[in-house]
Amino acid sequence: MTLRSIIVDDEKHSRETMKNLVTDFCKGVDVIECVENVSRAIESIETHKPDIVFLDIELQTGTGFDVLEKINNPSFEVIFTTAFEQYAIKAIKFSSLDYLLKPIDVEELQAAVEKARSKKDKDLYNRKLDNLLDNLRQPQPGLNKICLATSDGFEFVDVDDILYCKAEGSYTLFKLNNNESLLVSKHLKEYENLLTDQHFIRVHNSFLINLKGVKKFIKADGGYILMNNDDPVSISRSKKDDFLEAMKVFSRR
Repeated sequence: MTLRSIIVDDEKHSRETMKNLVTDFCKGVDVIECVENVSRAIESIETHKPDIVFLDIELQTGTGFDVLEKINNPSFEVIFTTAFEQYAIKAIKFSSLDYLLKPIDVEELQAAVEKARSKKDKDLYNRKLDNLLDNLRQPQPGLNKICLATSDGFEFVDVDDILYCKAEGSYTLFKLNNNESLLVSKHLKEYENLLTDQHFIRVHNSFLINLKGVKKFIKADGGYILMNNDDPVSISRSKKDDFLEAMKVFSRR
């Protein structure tokens, strides 16, 4: 099936480059129109009803997110594009959505397109978009909810409900305040990068903890952390001072 796409970017060179990449390397994808601003993007989406929108985050007349705010129940897949690593990228990752960094890598572009082609659950996808927009409405760096991919599907979890994350090989086990556990097929390091601005700290090779969920620090047996659900969490000797300092700073907030 041929997918119909629209490119939204405020730089002419970037629009032309993306169009050439999609045309040359993404078989079965037609570029219907290239537009440069928020109002033209909304008009083009409503007119052409595309399958994919390549949406630049920073536009001269606003942002790509402003476009999404104006579209009710979008029926298209969004692949965000940007030249900058920024706060918005973290919000996109929180919602398990796709983005491409400029200059665009062809293999990453092809992978994102094929992923968009294979998606069938529109309700889930719209929930991801809603989660993204809800997070972006929060004061920085207040990302409230994260989308986690489990073997059963996707779970939308309040960040404050996460007690700790534990490395399980190439997986990560999320322990929640209600003692529910979620096993997610990504490395702990990825969640360390996402959550360190959300009161989380890596205290051991195997543990990333929420400072809000700490009950107390136990000095016995070389030191360990007791979480609010009474789960003990190991702490590395090299991480102890950083943890104690982080708790001191956190307690003053």
